[in-house]
Amino acid sequence: VRLAQGLQLCCSREMAMSASWSEVKATGPMPSGGPHPGVWPLDVHNVKLLDNVHPRGWKNPQRPAGFVYDLVAIGAGAGGLVAAKQSARRGAKSALIEEHLAGGDCLNVGCVPSKALLRCARAAAERAHADLLGGVKRPREEAEADFAKVMERMRRLRAQIAPVDSHSSTTAAGADAFVGRGVFIGRNEIKVGEQTLRFKKAVICTGARAKVPPIPGLAEAPYLTNANIFNLERAPPRLAVIGAGPIGVELSQAFSRFGSQVTVLEGMNRIMGPEDPDAAAVIHQVLEQAGVKLMVGLKVDRVDFTAGEPWPEIRITVRRGEAAEPEVVVCDAFLVATGRAPNVDGLGLEVAGVEFTPGIGVKVNDDLSTSNPDIFAVGDVIHRPEFKFTHMAGTMAGMAVQNALFAKSPDLPVNAPSRVLSEICVPRCTYTEPEVASCGLSNTEAATRAGVEFDVYTSSLEHNDRGILEGDNPAGFVKILCKKGTEEILGATIVAERAGDMLAELTLAVQYKLGLSQIARTVHPYPTVGEMIQQAALNYNRARMEKLGS
Repeated sequence: VRLAQGLQLCCSREMAMSASWSEVKATGPMPSGGPHPGVWPLDVHNVKLLDNVHPRGWKNPQRPAGFVYDLVAIGAGAGGLVAAKQSARRGAKSALIEEHLAGGDCLNVGCVPSKALLRCARAAAERAHADLLGGVKRPREEAEADFAKVMERMRRLRAQIAPVDSHSSTTAAGADAFVGRGVFIGRNEIKVGEQTLRFKKAVICTGARAKVPPIPGLAEAPYLTNANIFNLERAPPRLAVIGAGPIGVELSQAFSRFGSQVTVLEGMNRIMGPEDPDAAAVIHQVLEQAGVKLMVGLKVDRVDFTAGEPWPEIRITVRRGEAAEPEVVVCDAFLVATGRAPNVDGLGLEVAGVEFTPGIGVKVNDDLSTSNPDIFAVGDVIHRPEFKFTHMAGTMAGMAVQNALFAKSPDLPVNAPSRVLSEICVPRCTYTEPEVASCGLSNTEAATRAGVEFDVYTSSLEHNDRGILEGDNPAGFVKILCKKGTEEILGATIVAERAGDMLAELTLAVQYKLGLSQIARTVHPYPTVGEMIQQAALNYNRARMEKLGS
């Protein structure tokens, strides 16, 4: 019977995959009609993407009456994919529900497309440095990229990555995949279309969307967010960006390198507010030197626009202080990058007994369980902003699987160092050039707020041989915070090319209580930028090393 049911499910999926998006004549972003923007243009690459992450005519599996899933995940971003696949591979009857695009923001409108653009932007910046080869440094306009080809490359590579997040990969792992909106209709029931799925445990993985501030006139204006900026086919001559967090500064630098005149609007008195002030100062200087106009400590009064082709004229009225005269920033495109809003609306959380706050997220306990002990939540939908990263969504999903299905087992999660959030050291990275990567209590402001006394150990890229040879920004550095009077590492910040690739060494040290002296005594290859970490650690050992005659 199980074999017959399995064959029926496989046949349904094969039939579903026979309908391709190549058969659709689109005039706008697809899929249309949903709560989220789709992708555009519908070229061969986006057809391949959609055939994987939102297959046309997908037939949802049919389970017999009385069937109960061990685990159901709502949302097929990093959290949902890991929760459904890992639980299935561990023997659970699991299901994954997604109404829009499998792969979530990361694959479709986040990490993947943005990093493809950043790579091309870096190449454009390198073209301007012909002086490295003994030539004359080229004017910026001569080094600008063909934006249409940059975006075509992004779509091609995104489609290449898509199969690993596809519905077919989910079913291949042994989980059922449902296309549709999942809504709780009870404490242990979810409705998808006309079907009701019963479950023992569920994981909410619905992620977040761009938060749009209530600025007068903004809702009527043709603004961009991360959800539709990757649909552009030409670079705007003038781009304004509100918000100087990771999305804002990364894309500001990229579009500046593509030839746009970029203005960044930030309400705080500095960019990259949560990061180390010295790190933020480095990026501030880099952006300004590249021609990006940074306006900080201001308030946006209103947004007006006049329709036009190929671009509208958008006018943003800002004020630096209540008594200051208003200024008007004029642009062709306006990117809103002011944070994220959790997707909690319309999920039936009240019926399921799950506590949440609109705009904040689902309230979770340290083990990721909610006010309903049979329902867990992971990723950007939870109320803890310090954990809202793609890599943490996948990590939390593994924790939720362990806590939900293997509560009595003493084992750790497959992909996490602990069962509880309070014991996780979170790495994070902003992928500007240079990158800013950090983990734990990564700067003096954070440590002071936490009431922790600390010592600081630093090293500079200015004196790193590989950095000198590469022509890297000499303002880069490593800063390591230790508990005062000890070698216990609290956290760290790195500013350097590929800082994110260097960070794992320090995250490992914080997570597993490896002392600073152990890093200092670990042989690092020469010449590498990674030696900066060892040099910072050596400052601890040098202060304590034995000397003759002492």
